Amino acid sequence: MKKITLVIYAAALVLFFSCSKQGGDNNSTTTTVSSKEMDPRVKDLLAKMSIEEKIGQMTQVNLNVILVGGYGSKDGSIDPALLDTAIMKYKVGSILNAVPGAHTVQKWNSLIKEIQDKALTTPNKIPVLYGIDAIHGVTFTQESTLFPHNIAEAATRNIEIVKAGAKVTAKETRASGIRWNFDPVLDIARQPLWARFPETFGEDPYLITQMGVATITGYEEDGLNKVTAVASCMKHFIGYSNPASGKDRTPAYISEIQLREYYLPQFKAAVAAGASTVMINSGEINGIPVHSSKYLLTDVLRGELGFKGVIVSDWEDVIRLHTRHKIANTPKEAVRMAIEAGLDMSMVPHDYSFYTLLLQLVKEGTISEKRIDESVARILDLKYKTGLFDNAYGEEEAKKNFGLPEYKVLALEAAREAMTLLKNDSVKGAPVLPLSKTAKVLIAGPAASSVTALNGCWSYSWQGDDASRYPSSYKNIVQSITDKIGEKNVVSIAEPFYKNGEKYDAAALTAKARAVDYIILCLGENAYAETPGSIFDLTLDKNQLELAKAAIATNKPVILVLVEGRPRVIREIVGGMKGVLQAYWPGSQGGAAIADVLFGDYNPNGILPYSYPAYTGMVMTYDYKFSEIEEELIPGTFGMTGYRPQWPFGFGLSYTTFSYSNLKLGKDTIAGDDKLSVTVDVKNTGAKDGKVAVELYTKDLYASITPCQKRLRKFTKIALKAGESKTVSFELTKEDLAFVNADLKTVTEEGEFEVIIENQKVLFTYKK
Repeated sequence: MKKITLVIYAAALVLFFSCSKQGGDNNSTTTTVSSKEMDPRVKDLLAKMSIEEKIGQMTQVNLNVILVGGYGSKDGSIDPALLDTAIMKYKVGSILNAVPGAHTVQKWNSLIKEIQDKALTTPNKIPVLYGIDAIHGVTFTQESTLFPHNIAEAATRNIEIVKAGAKVTAKETRASGIRWNFDPVLDIARQPLWARFPETFGEDPYLITQMGVATITGYEEDGLNKVTAVASCMKHFIGYSNPASGKDRTPAYISEIQLREYYLPQFKAAVAAGASTVMINSGEINGIPVHSSKYLLTDVLRGELGFKGVIVSDWEDVIRLHTRHKIANTPKEAVRMAIEAGLDMSMVPHDYSFYTLLLQLVKEGTISEKRIDESVARILDLKYKTGLFDNAYGEEEAKKNFGLPEYKVLALEAAREAMTLLKNDSVKGAPVLPLSKTAKVLIAGPAASSVTALNGCWSYSWQGDDASRYPSSYKNIVQSITDKIGEKNVVSIAEPFYKNGEKYDAAALTAKARAVDYIILCLGENAYAETPGSIFDLTLDKNQLELAKAAIATNKPVILVLVEGRPRVIREIVGGMKGVLQAYWPGSQGGAAIADVLFGDYNPNGILPYSYPAYTGMVMTYDYKFSEIEEELIPGTFGMTGYRPQWPFGFGLSYTTFSYSNLKLGKDTIAGDDKLSVTVDVKNTGAKDGKVAVELYTKDLYASITPCQKRLRKFTKIALKAGESKTVSFELTKEDLAFVNADLKTVTEEGEFEVIIENQKVLFTYKK
């Protein structure tokens, strides 16, 4: 048995320690950059710059402030006088965003040229660093390639396909003349009410780490000065994704043990992978806004993790220390807090208040110029690394990498691998899926004729819900299935609306169902982003549920296709469905991928990146604690019924079957830094070729902090032909068994562990 290290009141002391440290000392400075570490070019340029120029470099404004008509801009035309104000008067070093919406590659390069032409007339000829949210593809460039959202990519369990998609996004972003991408999201998805759930890689930190590092590598590994790379931005540091209310940018209450166990590892790995920049959590943790926390931004991010890149605020979050969080009694105090906490650049974004207030703080001596130099050095260094000082304009070689045919092929493959088959009951003695291409089908539901629902947020606009912005080549589910089986076999009811109170034509569905063999019912969520996507109930809209009940009542086999960003509760209709396919927000090729799976041209192999809840009052992750599932319904009588999702984390069916056997360990005891080899045999026991994600979990039997039921430690994906077997190998180290203890240290304690792969389990012992 392990030595118990907890002492009386330890939990209370940890909580106090956590809260007191997060408050920090807002008057102390950030971790310094030594002269030896500084690029000589940066050092020379800093010496030439005025304080006004330096503070301008730390200022980031939205594109609207330099456009004719501002947010009312018709075509994104720059107002020369406003541009002059931004660059010449306020020395602005960075601009972001797209107004009024997605531009062509040519328009983007024209905008960038006009901005850089002005920037290069300044005394020190410092180019502007343009930033954009290129989420699941180049959001704001017309005809760009849109991939599945992160939550769908996590379902693929295919690191290489995620990395390949990131490389395409990097190329198309660079082709647009932009070199800084505000991606990837590394937040953990443990609050499905949260509207940014689909931007995450799921509920497990190891899964997020692997997918996040693959994305960062895809963006940056070619070298930031190359035309195939962009600077990445890991976000949102830290604890953003679990607000107590479920609403975006609202308070979270997270113990430091939890923060370090579930929210920090993916950022630590991202820093090690070379992420160039980081964006900060817009919310607050335990009453402390993260933008004001020197403990988190300086002590943890810079000190513990060793991050040396640029720290940028999220949208308007510096002034919100005053206006929303109410910890700064003036806007000026808000600026002071954020800068002293460790911020390098403020996404202001609508005015020049940050510049004005920070300049006042420096001139009055409240903030030192040395502190300003720290941030400006990092910003200039990034500009040098991205090649802006060599060529600030859109590169001709980069433009050649836009819209290549192979990108569409990759987007289709990613969407296919994301498809997660959740139910496949028998009809007339055989599984309902795949459907015959000679079958006659009725396609109904709001997602059936909606291209916006397939692509979700950050799709040619922030919300992604404006169908008029999408390329005409994008096909919805009805069109894709019609292409697959022919117009004569398809009947559809096109009602692409999602608003509460809008009822669907159940009578028409009932009437049209008489002439078909199957009903394909496409339900879920339309596109949304951030706060506009807030909901108060995880249960799917009642009108969609009523439509589903009408479909079930026809007694025709119903296949439910879920097109949604987060898991919506559908418990009351699942029993009536013969098949259920989770499509997530699958991107530009989502319609084709859905059709390929439904009609057997692709064998589904996606698995859930989250636990799909069956009840709104029982949202529980797979790595639950023992006491969470034990229920004493009668005094002295216990039942293990607490974890009851609709479908568990890692669940997903195939059109073939797989068996697992012969789980073996290299040894039954490991010590110190020993490595433990793990092998398991996997066989395709069905009649179809297929891919399968093989996941390795460990279970710590006893620990000084209550252990989880199990934790995902490794995964891989393999392809097996019908009847084929393969031996899959993994390697574990003590780091794979570690957890954060009561002293906030990541430790591996002596004791027994269990390795779990599917239905195979075996014990081993770890000794120090």
